[in-house]
Amino acid sequence: MAKTTMNPQVDVFLATAKKWQQEMGKLRKIILSCGLTEESKWGKPCYTFQDKNVVIIQGFKEYCALLFCKGALLKDANSILIQQTENVQAARQIRFTSLPEIVKMQPIVKAYIHEAIDVEKAGLDVSYKKTSEFTVPKELQNKLDQMPALKQAFEALTPGRQRGYLLYFSAPKQSKTRGSRIEKCMQQILKGQGLNDDNIPTRKSKSTR
Repeated sequence: MAKTTMNPQVDVFLATAKKWQQEMGKLRKIILSCGLTEESKWGKPCYTFQDKNVVIIQGFKEYCALLFCKGALLKDANSILIQQTENVQAARQIRFTSLPEIVKMQPIVKAYIHEAIDVEKAGLDVSYKKTSEFTVPKELQNKLDQMPALKQAFEALTPGRQRGYLLYFSAPKQSKTRGSRIEKCMQQILKGQGLNDDNIPTRKSKSTR
């Protein structure tokens, strides 16, 4: 594949990154050499194939990473893909802690990217668990039992919005943190809004999506 054009928004992202600048810059070059389209989504460099998200560059305190959006479908021949939490169904990470590590792994990284592109070419998709299969945190269940209006509003949300909340509420290890997240999101739920669309007008009826 031919190299693709660099996105100015990604230039800014890398220039202002407080950590992992060189490492993420190298990952960018590797990805672009695979022919993906460079975009900026969710404030991060995102690389697509025919408008499908394939891989995202991420920077964290302890490491930087490539997030494969459908990593669960990759064969992972080198056993390097990481599932961030047990509730993450599709995405998988390859984590890096130094530039030499990335340089050494470049052939493997490219192979994984090309495999991810093949997944999109084949039209494959992850089989997601149904909303009913997700565990409802006890802190949320208590609130739903105590507040009929909250229970009615939560059950009226689209399945995708319900899953978003369940994953978000379940993530913290401490009950206090889970409870705090629920408290902060209650008004959004009562308005019929999802976790990330508090600025979107409330829908009056339940979506069929």
